[in-house]
Amino acid sequence: MSAIDDLPPLREVIRRHALTARKSLGQNFLLDLNLTARIARAAGPLDAATVVEIGPGPGGLTRALLALGARRVIAIEHDSRALPALEEIGQRYPGRLTIVAADALTFDPRPLLDAGPTRIVANLPYNIATVLLTNWLGTEPWPPWFDMMVLMFQREVADRITARVGDDAYGRLAVLANWRAETRRLFDIAPSAFVPAPKVTSSVVRLTVRPDPAPCDRRTLERVTAAAFGQRRKMLRQSLRSLGVDPVALATAAGLDPTQRAETVAIGGFVAMAREIIKMKSES
Repeated sequence: MSAIDDLPPLREVIRRHALTARKSLGQNFLLDLNLTARIARAAGPLDAATVVEIGPGPGGLTRALLALGARRVIAIEHDSRALPALEEIGQRYPGRLTIVAADALTFDPRPLLDAGPTRIVANLPYNIATVLLTNWLGTEPWPPWFDMMVLMFQREVADRITARVGDDAYGRLAVLANWRAETRRLFDIAPSAFVPAPKVTSSVVRLTVRPDPAPCDRRTLERVTAAAFGQRRKMLRQSLRSLGVDPVALATAAGLDPTQRAETVAIGGFVAMAREIIKMKSES
């Protein structure tokens, strides 16, 4: 019996179902149910929520979410070997676990959702974690179908998500994430907690959706940040040339000094440039 329910320990589940982690799928199984419970608790009260979980594997986090009262969990798993283990969890929590055999990069969970709040909680596969996050942050229209994400990343990626202006890790991902959400790095998890142990420390990040971020066109904001951070050591008057407008006029119109570099520009400055570039192009 485990610490959170009466199901078998995860090591036994993995052994019985021959669930050796596959590097090609970015799998590192988190076996400490105290840690999975800590991740689940970070998503707040779950009794009224539907939780979308990506890559549940043997189901450690799935079990924690259900044991802590999640009204419903939608588990999206690409590895067919894990499905029998997840079905056993579904039998323990009848009517509360929906198992979807699909690729999270292409699967849209919205047809499965109801009117209640939805949260994304996951120990993301390392090899697709950033792509999944940018896809969710790029959801249109905004606000999206979820109100919070509690996700595990490599610590380096977590630093890039939660970075603030002036930080070494501040860049395109930080601007997009903190424009549309409030981000907070909650805690780190050592490699020894996983099977197999990764070579890096992991971090759990909470992103709480901003229902009304500063208005601007997302694609234009992404173009501006790509140009600015693509040559981050250069001044805006040089790095913004690829945008097809006068970079000095653009920065000045947005209330910025054209001699600034990207890492010194706050999110509001990038939003202002995204709005100004649309205005300048429409006038021309």
